[in-house]
Amino acid sequence: MRSIWKGSVAFGLVNVPVRLYSATEDRDIKFRQVHGKDGGRIRYQRVCELDGEVVPFSDIEKAYESEDGQTVVLTADDFASLPVEEDREITVQNFVPVDQVDPLMFEKAYYLEPASKSAKPYQLLLQTLEDTDRLAIVSFALRQKTRLAALRVRDGVLVLQTLLWPDEVREAEFPALEDPPKVAPAEKKMASMLVESYSDDFHPENFTDTYREELQQLVDAKLEGGEAFAIKTKEDEGEDAEVVDLLAALERSVARRKGGDTADSDDGKAPTKAAPAKRKAPAKAAAKPAPKTKASKAG
Repeated sequence: MRSIWKGSVAFGLVNVPVRLYSATEDRDIKFRQVHGKDGGRIRYQRVCELDGEVVPFSDIEKAYESEDGQTVVLTADDFASLPVEEDREITVQNFVPVDQVDPLMFEKAYYLEPASKSAKPYQLLLQTLEDTDRLAIVSFALRQKTRLAALRVRDGVLVLQTLLWPDEVREAEFPALEDPPKVAPAEKKMASMLVESYSDDFHPENFTDTYREELQQLVDAKLEGGEAFAIKTKEDEGEDAEVVDLLAALERSVARRKGGDTADSDDGKAPTKAAPAKRKAPAKAAAKPAPKTKASKAG
């Protein structure tokens, strides 16, 4: 794994140097879009809907549209005027019971690795969280944004789990739940018996993404069945042509060097006259005359 951030965890006067690593990865099978008729890559262009012109990325600005349809453009200078969050410190705000943080607020998870020669401060914080059965609610800056996160322990490693801000969690307002129907005691008892029959500890290794596995098998079968092909793009064709032209030029250059200024030119142009040698080659190094062929004797 590659570290994406380096800083420290600060609680009170204790400072714990750490490195941040992404704790999860996307394992979905990736696809490209191609033209079904010839397998050519499908490319997307940024086209202005007013003039139909393709817009280079350097000319694109960000715009905000309000609820009443008004739009304002924010330029790079506008963003540069905002305070940039570059603090390299994960600040502990408070320690809260584990069960008080709603899992709905959990976002992305990161591993924290000790970044100093001594891992004692790291172990101190880790073991304190374990012993007190609490989470540390922290704030820090990542990619110029202020983040709220929960610092917890998982399998002997500190894990930083970013949290959604409170206003990012929607309220569940469903009319059907405002006046819930009554559930009979017998129904609750039978449902409890059903739950008990399914009861077990959680073993995530027992679950697999069967769709992804079958999709991978389908892809592998097509690869092994001879259905694979190399997608050619216009850029690829241009590069191939350039390589061929370069190879041809090298071959002509070698032939010209071997044959002197009388070498034929493959491109139909008159051969350029070779530059005179700086000094004459010794007589013994001179090329021997070509032996007479039967055709020449007959003549």
